[in-house]
Amino acid sequence: MLKIRQLEARDKEVYFSLASAFYRSNAVIHPVPVKNIEATFNEMMRSRDYVDCYIAFEEEKAVGFSLIAKTFSQEAGGMVIWVEEIYVYEHFRGKGYGNELMKYIEKHFPAPRYRLEIEPDNDKARKLYERLGYKFLPYEQMLKGI
Repeated sequence: MLKIRQLEARDKEVYFSLASAFYRSNAVIHPVPVKNIEATFNEMMRSRDYVDCYIAFEEEKAVGFSLIAKTFSQEAGGMVIWVEEIYVYEHFRGKGYGNELMKYIEKHFPAPRYRLEIEPDNDKARKLYERLGYKFLPYEQMLKGI
């Protein structure tokens, strides 16, 4: 049975392992420096106002995680939850754990809008998100900075 809980200080090694595996996967365009993972962990230990993390366990073994960011949108009329990262170790895939993580986030963070990014060739993730009701946006985003 899958257990999902909020990241705790004692989970630092588990979090680093999961985040590092995510950034070595085909779910991302490029890896991030370890200092970014460290900064994110430190921010979550300081405050959960903007970023939070939930780890999924099978028995006592960490199998995946979801990192969320919180923002407010006038367009959406309230809180927007960004699913910044969601990852399940490859050997635990196919058990519905990604689906359970997504549903956990939506249940515990009710919001008028949820957003996420997806790599164009990540068909399994796209199909999961579409089954959960996610749609592609009809506009492009722009970025300045890192």
